[in-house]
Amino acid sequence: MAQAGVENNINWASIDTILLDMDGTLLDLNFDLHFWLEYLPLVYANKHNLTHQQSKDKIRPMLEKEQGNLHWYCLDYWQNIFKLDIAKLKEDVSHLIKIHPFVLDFLAQAKQHNKRIYLVTNAHRKTVQLKMRVTNLESYFDEIITSHDYNVAKEDQGFWQQLEKAIHLDKSKSIFFDDSISVLNSAKEFGIGTVVAISKPSSQIEEKLVKGFINIKNFEKILAK
Repeated sequence: MAQAGVENNINWASIDTILLDMDGTLLDLNFDLHFWLEYLPLVYANKHNLTHQQSKDKIRPMLEKEQGNLHWYCLDYWQNIFKLDIAKLKEDVSHLIKIHPFVLDFLAQAKQHNKRIYLVTNAHRKTVQLKMRVTNLESYFDEIITSHDYNVAKEDQGFWQQLEKAIHLDKSKSIFFDDSISVLNSAKEFGIGTVVAISKPSSQIEEKLVKGFINIKNFEKILAK
C-alpha cells in the first residue's frame, strides 16, 4: 500500500497507545548497518591483521547465527565474543545517528492528541542511552522499554505478554510501527490492533514494501488532524 492515503486506513479515534520501534523506524538504520557490517569488521581486521573483507566474511555469519535472538541485540554478548568495547566503538560513529524525516512532527502531534507513546525496542540499554543523547527524543515517550528488560526479544510472544502487563496495554486500541518482518508478524500474532511496516528503514537502501501490512515510507501525514 502506497503512502498516499495511509492515514485514512487508520482509525486514530480508536487508538490510545502508540508503540514505536527505534532503529529503522524512528532512526535511520544506516547507522546500525554501517556499524555492524563495515566499522566493526574494520576494527576487528586491524586487531587481528586481517583484510577488511576477510573480517567481514568472518563476522557476518556470526551475526546471522544469532539473528532474532536476544544475543543479536546484546552489546555485552558481542563485547565478550569479539573482545572489543562495542559501546565505545558505537560512540566513534555516532555522527551517523539520524532521525528519520517527519518523526519529530509525528511525535509532537501524537502528544497533542494525548496518545500514550512508548519506545519499544530490541536495542541494548547502552545503545538506547547513546541514541537518546544524540537525538534528544527521550522526552516524547511515556516510557522506554527494551526487550532486555524482559529477557526476551520482540520476535517472541513472551515479550508482548510482559509488555501487556507492564503498561496495561489494550491491544485493540494500540498501534505498532516497526521495520522488521519477524517482529511485525510477532505483534500481529499477539493481536496488536494496528500494525504498520516501515518500508524505507535506511536512507541508503531503496524502499521495499512489506507484504501483509500497512506500509509507510516515513511519518509524513500519518497522524490524522
